[in-house]
Amino acid sequence: MYAKSISESSPGVGAVVALPRARKFWTLIVFFASVSALGLLLHERYGSPWLASVYASVQNEAQAVSARVLPLKKAAPAAHPDEQRHLALAEFLAKRYKVSQDVTLKFVQVAHAEAKLTRLDPLLVMAVIAIESRYNPIAESEAGARGLMQIIPKYHGDKLAEFGGEQAVFDPESNIRVGTRILREYLTRTGNISIALQMYAGALADENDTYTNRVMSEKQRLQRVVAALAEPLAPASSPRLAQRLSTRHIDSPLGE
Repeated sequence: MYAKSISESSPGVGAVVALPRARKFWTLIVFFASVSALGLLLHERYGSPWLASVYASVQNEAQAVSARVLPLKKAAPAAHPDEQRHLALAEFLAKRYKVSQDVTLKFVQVAHAEAKLTRLDPLLVMAVIAIESRYNPIAESEAGARGLMQIIPKYHGDKLAEFGGEQAVFDPESNIRVGTRILREYLTRTGNISIALQMYAGALADENDTYTNRVMSEKQRLQRVVAALAEPLAPASSPRLAQRLSTRHIDSPLGE
C-alpha cells in the first residue's frame, strides 16, 4: 500500500510517462511534414493528374475503412402483412362505436392473433365484441358479464387464472383471449357456429337465433370493409364507390 502511494504521488513518474507521449506527437508532426513536402515535390514534377490519382486512392481507402468501422444503419422494421387490413377495420369500428382508433387498432390486432391461434375467423371475434360491448372494455351487465367479450368470471375462472385471475377480465387483451377460447370451446363441442354463438350468449332457448343473426350481420359489415381494400378506387360518381362508402356510415345502434 505504501509503495503504491509513493509511485502515484511521485512527481518524477508523471514526467517519465509524459516523455513517450511527447516523442510520439513530434514524430507524427515530422511524418506529416515529410509527406506534405514529398507531395509538393511530386506535384511539381508530375503535375496535378498524379495528385488527383493519389487523392482518389486515399478517398477510396478512407471510405472502405469507414464502412468497416462505422456501425451499419439498422433497417426499418418490416410492416405487418395485414397492416392495411387492421387499419381499415380499426377506422371503421372507431367511427361506428365512437371509440379511439388507436385503442381499437390494438383490439383488432389481438383479435387477429388469438383467432389465428384458435382457428377462428377474426372478423367473427370482432363481431362478437361489437355486439357484446360495443368496444367498451369496462362494460358490465346486470348478470355479471364484464369487459369487451362480456365474460362472467364465476363461470370461466379457470381460463382467467392463466392471465392473473378474475381481475384480468377488464384487461382488454386478456378478455379477448379468454372470450375467443370460450367461443372455440363451444364450437368444438357443438360443431355448429350458430349454436355456439347462442350458447355464448346464454340464449339457447331462442329459436329465432336473434343473437347469432346480429353477430353475423356485424361480421358482414366487417367483410365489406376488408373487401373494399382489394377493389380499385372508382370515380366519385360511381355507384360502387357510394356503396363502399356507405359501409362507414351506419346509424343503427344495434348493428342490425
